[in-house]
Amino acid sequence: MNKYLKIDPWCIIEEGFDSKNNCASESIFSIGNGHFGQRANFEEKYSGKSLQGTYIAGVYYPDKTKVGWWKNGYPEYFAKILNAPNWIGIDFQIDGESIDLAKCEVINFKRILNMKEGFLQREYTCELSSGKKIKANVVRFLSLANPEIGAIKYSIVPMNFSGKILVKSYIDGAVKNADANYNEFFWDQVSADVSDQKGFLVSRTRKTGFDVCMGMYLSASFNGKESSPVYENTSSTNYIETSFSLNVLKADDLTITKIASVLSSMHNPKDEIRHNAEVVLNKAINFGFENLLVEHKRAWKEKWAHSDIVIEGDDEAQQGIRFNIFQLNQTYTGSDERLNIGPKGFTGEKYGGSTYWDTEAYCLPFFLCTAPQIVSKNLLIYRYKHLQKAIDNAQKLGFSNGAALYPMVTINGEECHNEWEITFEEIHRNGAIAYAISNYIKHFDDKDYLFEYGFEVLLGISRFWAQRVNFSQEKNKYVILGVTGPNEYENNVNNNWYTNTLAAWTLSYTLEVIGYIKKKNPAHYSELVLKTSFDEVSEIKKWKEIIEKMYYPMLEKEGIFLQQDGYMDKEQIPASQLDPAQRPINQHWSWDRILRSCFIKQADVLQGIYLFEDKYDTQTIRKHFEFYESRTVHESSLSSCVHAIIAARIGNIEKAYELYLHTSRLDLDDYNNEVDAGLHITSMAGSWMSLIEGFGGKRVKDNKLVLNPRIPEKWKSYSFKINFRNNLIKVEVNEYYTEIENLSGPEFELMIYGTNQVIGAKSKIKMNKTIRT
Repeated sequence: MNKYLKIDPWCIIEEGFDSKNNCASESIFSIGNGHFGQRANFEEKYSGKSLQGTYIAGVYYPDKTKVGWWKNGYPEYFAKILNAPNWIGIDFQIDGESIDLAKCEVINFKRILNMKEGFLQREYTCELSSGKKIKANVVRFLSLANPEIGAIKYSIVPMNFSGKILVKSYIDGAVKNADANYNEFFWDQVSADVSDQKGFLVSRTRKTGFDVCMGMYLSASFNGKESSPVYENTSSTNYIETSFSLNVLKADDLTITKIASVLSSMHNPKDEIRHNAEVVLNKAINFGFENLLVEHKRAWKEKWAHSDIVIEGDDEAQQGIRFNIFQLNQTYTGSDERLNIGPKGFTGEKYGGSTYWDTEAYCLPFFLCTAPQIVSKNLLIYRYKHLQKAIDNAQKLGFSNGAALYPMVTINGEECHNEWEITFEEIHRNGAIAYAISNYIKHFDDKDYLFEYGFEVLLGISRFWAQRVNFSQEKNKYVILGVTGPNEYENNVNNNWYTNTLAAWTLSYTLEVIGYIKKKNPAHYSELVLKTSFDEVSEIKKWKEIIEKMYYPMLEKEGIFLQQDGYMDKEQIPASQLDPAQRPINQHWSWDRILRSCFIKQADVLQGIYLFEDKYDTQTIRKHFEFYESRTVHESSLSSCVHAIIAARIGNIEKAYELYLHTSRLDLDDYNNEVDAGLHITSMAGSWMSLIEGFGGKRVKDNKLVLNPRIPEKWKSYSFKINFRNNLIKVEVNEYYTEIENLSGPEFELMIYGTNQVIGAKSKIKMNKTIRT
């Protein structure tokens, strides 16, 4: 854990510069707008340790797989979201000496991420080796209102000297990914031109052939007045630069404004991208930095109006949840069904920036409740459009008849993860996608989705499960062998309870959907049967048999669902007995030792209980929580949130708060000593779940919104908003009562604390019941 940031409800603040924290801060202070993102690298030269990172949504490279040995079925590549050309560069030379915060003495330093208005600000004072001191202030944002625009305003003041300042503004396309398997260079230059204050660099990815055009415009003001220095222009392979020099006196204020356009061939024809980049840039120039910033702030105000959570009495908890909501909103906007959510978003290169099961299991609930319906729908359409590749992926592994295995890791629908215990065995990801369809239908009642998209996806997944099981004569049950569950500290196990549960549920839900479609529109159902070659009689017969005879491992005497066969053969040691110096164990133990231990990386059985809690009474849930929480080390970012929800469900609010704080501040406090590689975007959605579904008790049951709010002892109050169908609902909870307000939408019925209530349009109700323990 590394707690070096200030606690503030709306800002992330770093005071003082410590180079040891620089890479972590580059991750934490990252900004984005759904179209592209930028780590918090310095604009000026920095020769210290840094992970330079500019990332553009959807632009990737198929980095050839690198493994010690090859297995049939391995993907040929691992997809990398590329470190794109660096557009932020502004170098300064003071009488020939570069400003480099790794080499000069940094006297004052402050970095602020303003989450409310969506911009990054930095100020510092430094002394060069010559003794010259300068003071600087920098503001940077990526426009949420104009997502192809980024802008920087950089002010520099000489404090104890008069001299010559040389300013160089550039775009550098000679960038590499830190995680390149073979240290390849991924970009080729298509064109480069620069004149006066503007320049354009068009780069193309090797193999995938994406074009990216970055344009830049540089302007200067001197002591508050517009300046017109003589600009010099330079271009070389993968590089363009415009520069000027000015003589300054002590206390003069030189302010540089850099506006950039960032376009990709995801949204622009290649033969027009250079022209379009200039059109976008010119429009932004004419609009001006300040107006761009005002529009950007207005767009963030609208985001917060639907997604903010307010906590009174606990600034640490408040900062944590707002940071996570901020990162989620700037990572994914839902405007393009070809895009999805990478575990690191735009903040780092680990995991390749690809899509995992995290989207359906953790991110979808956040967008279901805080964004327009189309955002969640596009996340599901993304999977529908990759259905054929999921079928192809299953065929590579020996499945047939339209069975679909969605990839563990993907950008374009193809599997691109090459760790065998995950690629071949972590098949529970299929169930997460099926569950996401059910979750979407529950929230929006959009049953038309089942006709157009959902049936085919569910059928492909169900066909996979029907072939993946095998019948055990000894058990007289269907079993699923050789899998890895969510707990990745267990590999190649038999009958993972969570996987078996999801498989049987998926078959049941698909049968339910078939019954609905068949009854609602027989003609359309017949078309789907023909399109998918669905053998209704024999396939349904097999599914029903599997559902009836699925095997679930149990610790019979205690009535505990066992994580998998043989789990109790391990030495059972509580995680509390681990030496803190050996935590996290994945950074101290051999993999062999981890696999032989009973310790659980993340929620596994509890993940299933979370998804299907309606099947279990409170005592059953409590018994399983106590059993598995004591063995869980929470070394996955996706773990604490699920445990927090269940702890709140059983009334253990103190434990729920502890786990909530862990998940909400995972990156801010760097619990697992890894934030330098990027943030945990998908677990941030989990922190939202832990508050809304944990303390707020939010569920959807029997076509109704259900709330059972509880409040931690430390909080005076908290409030949140939920978009549910056609209503925007505000929920405010304090020690004495819970108030629910229908901010927009018609009258609707919900259940709160087990009581049905009707709330009229633009009205509110108050319930005098709030649970603390």
